[in-house]
Amino acid sequence: MSPQPNIEARHYDVILSPVITEKATAASEYNKVVFRVAKTATKPQIKEAVERLFDVKVKSVNTLIRKGKVKVFKGRKGVQSDVKKAVVTLEEGQTIDVTTGL
Repeated sequence: MSPQPNIEARHYDVILSPVITEKATAASEYNKVVFRVAKTATKPQIKEAVERLFDVKVKSVNTLIRKGKVKVFKGRKGVQSDVKKAVVTLEEGQTIDVTTGL
């Protein structure tokens, strides 16, 4: 067995899904793509995963953690989980089509 599938699986563990919101779509005009990532993921891990999975050159990675909110649904209180996001800035001329799915 080759070690290649194991490495690629590790990259899919780092990047969970693309964030498709109005704000994230507006950022794509400036070569930025927003991903939901694992809470334990570091900036170098995120950079390597994006470069390997999408075959692009990454300029920089900024991360943020959105704290979970308390929401009420049908009279029951619940707490949303904390979510870590990564804003990945791509080199000039590079693009990622996030609508194809991960």
